[in-house]
Amino acid sequence: MSLTPSTKPLAEGQTCPVQYGALCWRMHRGKVEVLLITSRDTGRWVIPKGWPMANRSPAEAAEQEAWEEAGVRGTVATQGLGDFSYEKGMTPSHAIACTVKVFALRVAELVDKFPERKQRRRKWFAAEKAARKVNEPELRQLLAHLPANLQADGQVAALATA
Repeated sequence: MSLTPSTKPLAEGQTCPVQYGALCWRMHRGKVEVLLITSRDTGRWVIPKGWPMANRSPAEAAEQEAWEEAGVRGTVATQGLGDFSYEKGMTPSHAIACTVKVFALRVAELVDKFPERKQRRRKWFAAEKAARKVNEPELRQLLAHLPANLQADGQVAALATA
């Protein structure tokens, strides 16, 4: 039986840590597909994400995470798609609330040799099915609305965040 991590409340004036994530997508047989990966700790379906990186823009950091965690090469949008919140497990009994700013990344190539290949699984899903596979409600919304937000040129229009 695993313990549910407790979320430590943030001190007054402290902001949630921000991570950058890549929503990796492609067109396959006329439908939008999304690449999900498993988390290293729980095996849940997630998108590649990580902490800010020195000398990289948020979009470039998301692109780097997609490479390290999923073996993805492609074109990342410079404008964010939206954000979602989740609890990042820091230890088995402690988690912190994080916000992830998401950038769409159109996949051009998926390689077999990448840094975290032995720690994760990856799988393509129709966008609607991918939305049902993730736990975070705000990420679920980003995934569910992705096909409607694709522009004619294959770029993704930024979603209005409420």
